[in-house]
Amino acid sequence: MKTTIRRYDLDWLRVIVFALLIFYHVGMFFVPWGWHIKNNEIYDWLRWPMLFLNQWRLPILFVISGMGTYYALGKRSMGKFIWERFLRLGIPLVAGMILIVPPQIYFERLAEGTFSGSYWEYFTTVAFDGVYPEGNLSWHHLWFLPYLLVFSWILAPLFVYLRRHQTLFIEWVKRLIQKKWGIYAFVIPLYFVESLVEPFFPITHALVDDWFNFIFSIILFFYGFVLIATGEVFWGTVARMKQKALALGIMCFSGQLIIWLFFEDGYVIHFTEALLKVTNIWSWILVLFAYAAQYLNTPSKGLAYANRAVYPFYILHQTVTVAIAYYLMNLNWGFVPKAFILVVGTFGISWLIYDLIILRIPLLHPVFGLKGKKKRKPAD
Repeated sequence: MKTTIRRYDLDWLRVIVFALLIFYHVGMFFVPWGWHIKNNEIYDWLRWPMLFLNQWRLPILFVISGMGTYYALGKRSMGKFIWERFLRLGIPLVAGMILIVPPQIYFERLAEGTFSGSYWEYFTTVAFDGVYPEGNLSWHHLWFLPYLLVFSWILAPLFVYLRRHQTLFIEWVKRLIQKKWGIYAFVIPLYFVESLVEPFFPITHALVDDWFNFIFSIILFFYGFVLIATGEVFWGTVARMKQKALALGIMCFSGQLIIWLFFEDGYVIHFTEALLKVTNIWSWILVLFAYAAQYLNTPSKGLAYANRAVYPFYILHQTVTVAIAYYLMNLNWGFVPKAFILVVGTFGISWLIYDLIILRIPLLHPVFGLKGKKKRKPAD
């Protein structure tokens, strides 16, 4: 079960999916769904590509994180792993809630007219009064971090056992995914959670009451660990299935579009749409793994730089987007110039902060989840 070859494709996927997150959050400024800052003109057509992206972008990150956990446990005791997870996830979370997220809520309060004054006045008076949305204390886009931390701690004993023993379970998974459609058996637990839990527990990102999102995401995290534990069996499977998965993903998302556009909600529609959704999610995850393995499993200096920068970019980006959006929201400009400014501004300002400040001040490295410059396992 030992895997020592570095998977550059996982690094590339991690970078690409987090980059898509910036585009997604820029899109949230323009679509009908609620967000922190909204444009003065809403573009209904944008919700369709946003819905497509939204279905698999976070699920694949949880799968990749589970894979990274497999590598991280290779040379660590469980105690060391648990402590390192706190350093890597807990410290950036707390620092982000104190330093990075408050400006987002400040601009939101200005936009809705519930606060007026300077940011310094906001930060020193009401920034930490109560829990968002009624109050102002929140982790906002950093919600991914506490979930990942809790998942790592909960599953660490099981993962250590699976990592260090040639278990019958992993051997069974190997045999299963080598069957013609065996890898789609992983859809079954996701389907039951999607169809039976989701209707009663809408996504809140609050951890304590977010049962659908919690269960769905921890299953994907577990899947990532288990699949990477099968070694080359998994990579051979996705290579063999990539065209079937691509066709199935296109059909499932098309089926969802038909349901959204032409059918009213009901029991039959709900269970049908749930099946289409989870099959769509899993299909695109397999497609992305397959084509990344085929075309992106190569090192580069650009990848090395981007792979180190991606975590600070994730922490910084939404605050930059919201700040720019606040000053654009009431301008009578079209979609293209506003979107262009938001995308370029978010990437550009995040890069300037990362390259000119964070990298050059070692004390900031743990705050933004940066390790020392040493060879690291992929997606850890």
